[in-house]
Amino acid sequence: MLPVLPTVLGQAEHRLAGSRAALIESLNSWMKHAAVVGDVDLVDVNRHLLHDGLSFWYDQSLWLRAKQEIKPTASPLYGDLVARVVAARLGRSSKCLVLDLDNTIWGGAVGDTGVDGICLGQGSAEGEAFVEFQEYVLDLARRGVILAVCSKNNENIALEAFASHPEMILKRSHIASFVANWDDKATNLRAIASNLNIGLDSLVFADDSPFERELVRRELPMVAVPEMPIEPALYAQCLADSGYFESVRITDEDRVRNVLYQENAQRQTLQKSFTDMASYLSSLEMKLIWKPFSAAGLSRVAQLINKTNQFNLCTRRYTEAQVMALMDDPGHIGLELRLTDRFGDNGIIGVVIGRFDNSCDMVLDSWLMSCRVLGRQVEAATLNLIVEQAECRGIKRLIGEYYPTAKNAMVRDLYKTLGFSEKSWDESGAKYALEISQFKALPTFIEVLEG
Repeated sequence: MLPVLPTVLGQAEHRLAGSRAALIESLNSWMKHAAVVGDVDLVDVNRHLLHDGLSFWYDQSLWLRAKQEIKPTASPLYGDLVARVVAARLGRSSKCLVLDLDNTIWGGAVGDTGVDGICLGQGSAEGEAFVEFQEYVLDLARRGVILAVCSKNNENIALEAFASHPEMILKRSHIASFVANWDDKATNLRAIASNLNIGLDSLVFADDSPFERELVRRELPMVAVPEMPIEPALYAQCLADSGYFESVRITDEDRVRNVLYQENAQRQTLQKSFTDMASYLSSLEMKLIWKPFSAAGLSRVAQLINKTNQFNLCTRRYTEAQVMALMDDPGHIGLELRLTDRFGDNGIIGVVIGRFDNSCDMVLDSWLMSCRVLGRQVEAATLNLIVEQAECRGIKRLIGEYYPTAKNAMVRDLYKTLGFSEKSWDESGAKYALEISQFKALPTFIEVLEG
């Protein structure tokens, strides 16, 4: 509710029993708490009032004449705020913040001035501004935003600043992908997306240079490029106002996401030391730990369902409430999958939802997986598990469905690769079948455990 009522007591309005202005403030506070408990998404216009002022959003005379609370001039921004929340609920928010270095997270060019010559830290307004921006970026990382670096620099010099400058808030360990060279930034952004196994449309590129921003907008229109202000003190607010990283909740996996990507980098380094893939996979000591959908994993399962686009056979979206309903539905089975290996816990990386079509068939309503674990035989291990669970329930045949989208071409032939036979195919999608009696467990280097 907008705080539109005038105060009666002034600055001490909260001390006046029965104050209508104070009541609105109390109701707003209560609604935020109730929304968390009830899993309801709010559009917090009041937060923007602090920045824009009440007069930007509200006109008392317009309210009295038309009962229109949001001024027409503010309606586009209000619509944008609503769209951000809807997009976040649907998993459309950006995933990765890609940072330039010189004059973006510190002042000056480190290649020219050396580490000691960059502007960063206490003692100057500009240096403190860059510290505040780094602190904001680190807060984004702590809530699950992947961090990457894309800089025109010599890598060893750029890394030295992270390692040795005493005022650096960001450390190399916070950066999931670090690219510092003299290639054009559009090329490097493609490499970063490929390295992280995410889409280019998941990237937000922050760079102080108008030239670099325009180049990326032209070459990679799917990458979000905020118009960074000239004043570094405004960088953090610029990113916050953009809404690219809008989210409706935080999961345990979000809080350690950058750690998960660092562990992935260690896996890639290990892979390079092996001459064959089988030896590498065996050395990972992988375990696929599964359990039926649970209250503890509910938020992460819903997040995966709504955010996963590439390895997603049907791209059906379910809310937390709908996932919870499936937990008690005897006509469905829901499995959450966690992968661990010698480097650590990847968290919940896969979701399978099966629908019992009749006494003999189970339709794979949803099968999706985080792209972080592709290429490790998780698909084969998951199918072995699905068949085992179906067989326990007397199912004779699995029905797999594939519905193409703009992003899931990578799994177009998954079912055929895993031994399913094609039943039908048209522009809307394909259906496949697997007779369980003819299935032989696929060989993998993954131990499957119930947990």
